[in-house]
Amino acid sequence: MMSNGSINLEVAGRAQLRPIADVARETLGLSADQIDVFGKYKAKIPLNTMDVFREKPDGKLILVTAISPTKAGEGKTTTSIGLADGLNRIGAKTIVAIREPSLGPCFGMKGGACGGGYAQVAPMTDINLHFTGDFHAITAAHNLLAAMVDNHLYWGHKPQIDPRRLTWGRVLDVNDRSLRSIVTGLGGKANGFTREGRFDITAASEVMAILCLSSDMKDLERRLGNIKVARNADKEMIFARDINAAGAMTALLRDALNPNLVQTLENNPAFVHGGPFGNIAHGCNSIVATRLALKLADYVVTEAGFGADLGAEKFFNIKCRKAGLRPACAVVVATVKALKLHGGASEKLLGREDLTALERGLPNLLRHLGNVKRFGVPAVVAINQFTDDTPAELDLVRRSCRDLGVHMVVSNHWAEGGQGAVALAETVRKIADSNASTFSLLYADDLPLAEKIGTVAREIYGADEVVIPQSVQSRLTELENHGYGHFPICMAKTQYSFSTDPTIKGAPSGFTVPVRDVRLAMGAEFVVVMTGDIMTMPGLPRVPAAEGIGVDDDGNIVGLF
Repeated sequence: MMSNGSINLEVAGRAQLRPIADVARETLGLSADQIDVFGKYKAKIPLNTMDVFREKPDGKLILVTAISPTKAGEGKTTTSIGLADGLNRIGAKTIVAIREPSLGPCFGMKGGACGGGYAQVAPMTDINLHFTGDFHAITAAHNLLAAMVDNHLYWGHKPQIDPRRLTWGRVLDVNDRSLRSIVTGLGGKANGFTREGRFDITAASEVMAILCLSSDMKDLERRLGNIKVARNADKEMIFARDINAAGAMTALLRDALNPNLVQTLENNPAFVHGGPFGNIAHGCNSIVATRLALKLADYVVTEAGFGADLGAEKFFNIKCRKAGLRPACAVVVATVKALKLHGGASEKLLGREDLTALERGLPNLLRHLGNVKRFGVPAVVAINQFTDDTPAELDLVRRSCRDLGVHMVVSNHWAEGGQGAVALAETVRKIADSNASTFSLLYADDLPLAEKIGTVAREIYGADEVVIPQSVQSRLTELENHGYGHFPICMAKTQYSFSTDPTIKGAPSGFTVPVRDVRLAMGAEFVVVMTGDIMTMPGLPRVPAAEGIGVDDDGNIVGLF
């Protein structure tokens, strides 16, 4: 029996793609001189293209989020793509705008991030690997700054960096736990100062966040210059602009800032741009891609990383706050199998009807729904259907959602593409067109940072309290004294639980959120809050996906899904 990954690759290989120039012209009204083509099926859209459409009214923005992820899978990206295809099938001009895959998960445990079955973006192998080089450009820009910081320190330039207080690390777009904590500069004076350092994965780089939150090239350069890299002996902050790094970094990122255009398997337009993780970064695609999509379509479907406690919270509190976006509707994706896992069912028995486990797991979905509604955004539940879901199980989910005043729609886009998502599309369009959204932010800009952390922990996670060590509280106070207290917070937390313990499923209560550290991301204009044991450089699993990836005799990539 073929695995889902093998099926995804086979389906993608059979797809009849159209030249991307035709997709741009016929579905978006873009001429050949308004796109930069990368081969036959990929293109970038220069930022100045936005100027042509600036006066057009925006379309309706639809967020796809999910329950807390499990090994059973939820299919958030697959649902985003299937929903966009479904909306186009019912005559609603729609663009899906999602994130680019990181090589870390592709070669690690999760696999690719192009959807699945008959709800994919293509060319799948290109997008999952080097694509248009955006991740490489971000990696290069980040590490150029690291090299310039070390060079500035080596030559003793002003402002003089205290080597004990150098905070800018390096990044790599591969999972590698051995690089989490390193020592550089070994081998004598010619090799620089010996000091401790670190590698994060590229998806967690502040440069990634900056690319995704910048509104244009000038804003990009301004934000890059604002990156905090070190302190001097008097503990005063030193920024990238102080070592004249912002210009060169902007040059490396010039093309990367332009949104990428590809297509779904049904030849509908798709923007795939930016790739911050939702558990250790802000988890949303780029503002420029979303804004452009809103000008070019009547509906835009976007997604945010992991469950609604992470991706959706950051989408609302960070991305919408910064970009002035007002989502019209949210879709919360779940599967019956995943809900049963949250209810304590055995992984080996998920194919059997188990109403008891399902009922115990439903509070996870209901809390996520309550959190979305807390922002004033109307929600619909999409059950990503499996063939062994029973009518009794689906009815139990439907009744639980109805009790909360939320529609539940069973969707079969994985097997049927857009046709399988027509019912979901009709429901979503009706909600979006009702103008029922009363979107509002969870906390005000002027709320103290510690209270912002407590607000998210209590109101979104369901925690009883937050434990902030005195050393971390002192950092928060210092940030506020320097004028950064108005920044939103970006929580770094396990994706597998509302708590900071990944083994606690369902909808726990009575727990504590321990804050381990905070990092100022001044260029991104938020404060990263490290909780629990979360790492910004993942490791490979016991058997990484990379072991099954290769190239066949015909030059085709195999094993990548």
